[in-house]
Amino acid sequence: MSNLMPEKIKSIPIRKLIGHPDNPNAMSKAKFRKLLKNIEMTGLYEPITVRPHPDKKDCFQIINGHQRLRAIEKLGEKRANCIIWDVNDEQTSILLMSLNRLCGCDCPSKKIELLKKITGQISSAQLSKLIPLTAKQIDRLINLKLPDIHIMPHVEQFAVPLVFFVSKQQKEIIEKAISNIETNRGRRAQAITKMAESICQKIGFTN
Repeated sequence: MSNLMPEKIKSIPIRKLIGHPDNPNAMSKAKFRKLLKNIEMTGLYEPITVRPHPDKKDCFQIINGHQRLRAIEKLGEKRANCIIWDVNDEQTSILLMSLNRLCGCDCPSKKIELLKKITGQISSAQLSKLIPLTAKQIDRLINLKLPDIHIMPHVEQFAVPLVFFVSKQQKEIIEKAISNIETNRGRRAQAITKMAESICQKIGFTN
């Protein structure tokens, strides 16, 4: 594959776009309906990624965007916006396996704020027709209260796992001591640390 360069979007007749026979990506009918509705409402979609077809002259093979092409074709379009990549068979196979699958995950707080912003303009029912969430799921999210999370500023402050084994009786004693010191389960480590510090002081142990 060539070095990263600005890509130009080209309008290509749909009749010249051919799906890759090894494409493993499938979409449920419900999600396809939402994709279709989204494109129909906005008139926008991510350009389809193609390469020059290895066997058919003047045609292109789809690498990413099989479902988008199906949607815009269903909407009666005759041409599709595409980006052409110059890749060989091996690179194409890797891309078929990775595109649409290499992705991050949503930040809950930002996702909720975004949903609140959108539902201030359209209803949950309308939004559910455009995104992969039901109206009930949207309502639950926008009404969800997230706990305050304090981010520790220094690397050395991040929690590290500590595993040790105790008898059942010892576990009961430790659990009882923890519950007396801190009732919040998220501060159990702090409680155990206080207990350990107290023991170290009694036996005269210092760093």
